[in-house]
Amino acid sequence: MRAQFVLSEIGVGLRRNLTMTFAVIVSVALSLALFGGALLMRQQVSAMKDFWYDKVNVTVYLCNKNDAGGGAAGAPATPACAKGAVTAAQKKEIKSDLDELTAIVDKVYFETSDEAYKHYKELYGDSAIASIITPDQMQESYRIKLKDPEKYQVISTAFAGRAGVHSVQDQREELETLFQMMRGMNVAALCVMALMLVIALLLIVNTVRVSAFSRRRETGIMRLVGASSFYIQMPFIMEAAVAGLLGGVVACGLLLMGRYFLIDGGLRLAETMPVVNFIGWDAVVAVLPLVLVIGLLMPSLAALIALRKYLKV
Repeated sequence: MRAQFVLSEIGVGLRRNLTMTFAVIVSVALSLALFGGALLMRQQVSAMKDFWYDKVNVTVYLCNKNDAGGGAAGAPATPACAKGAVTAAQKKEIKSDLDELTAIVDKVYFETSDEAYKHYKELYGDSAIASIITPDQMQESYRIKLKDPEKYQVISTAFAGRAGVHSVQDQREELETLFQMMRGMNVAALCVMALMLVIALLLIVNTVRVSAFSRRRETGIMRLVGASSFYIQMPFIMEAAVAGLLGGVVACGLLLMGRYFLIDGGLRLAETMPVVNFIGWDAVVAVLPLVLVIGLLMPSLAALIALRKYLKV
C-alpha cells in the first residue's frame, strides 16, 4: 500500500508540473549528452594518438650540396650544413650510432634523394614548385621508428647539430595542431555541459519547490499522522529521479544517434576519412551506464538538498 501511494504521488507530481518536468528532462538530456560526448571525444583523441604515434617516424635529414651553399640557384649555406654536404663516413657513423640505440629504436630506414623525390612528386605533384624540383635538391634521410614515440628528445639530442645533419624532425609535431584543436573542442563541450548542468539543477530545485508548495496540505496531514520525514520526501525525490532518468535515456539516444550519424551513416566519416581510427560502438555503449547513473542520482541529490529548505518536516 505504501509503495502504491508513493507511486501515485509521483504520477500526480509529474502531471501537475508537466511543463517544468519536460524542461528538466531536456536540460538533463543535453547536459549528459555533452558530458558523454566529452568522454568519447577524449577517448577518440587517445585512440588517434595511439594509432598515429605508432606510425610516425623521427627523421634525421642529411645535408646535401645545396644546403652546403651554392647549388643551381647559388643559395647561401644552411647554418647546420656550413661545413659541407654529408660524407659517406658521416652517414656510416650516424647509422652505427642509431644501431646502438636498441633500447629505444625499433627500425631504421635510409631514404635516398631519388626516393624522397618520388615521394614528394606523389604528394605534391600538382603544385607549381614540384615542376622545378630535381632529385639532387632532395635530402637523404634516416627515418627512425621508435619503440616509444615519447623518446624523440633522445634522438634529437644525440643527432641535432652533428656534422652532416641538417635537422631532426619529429612527425608528431605535425599532428599536435589537430590534437590541440580536438582538446579545445573537448574543453568547450565540458564548459557548455557545466552550464547546462547548472541550469538543470536550478530547474530541479525550482520544480521540487513548486511541487512541495502545491502539496503542502497533503504533507501537513502526513506530518500530523506521524509519517516519517523520509516517507514524506520520497515522492518528491522519486519525481526528480524519474525526470533525470528519462533525461539520461534521451542523452543515451543522442549519443548513439550521434555516433551513427557522424561515423557510419549521414556524414560517413569512417568512409571519407579511412586514415582516422574512430572509436567503436563498444566505447559508446561503455559510457551509457555512467550517463544513466548520473541522470538518476544527480536530480535525486538536488531534490534532497532542496527539500531541506522548502519542505519543513
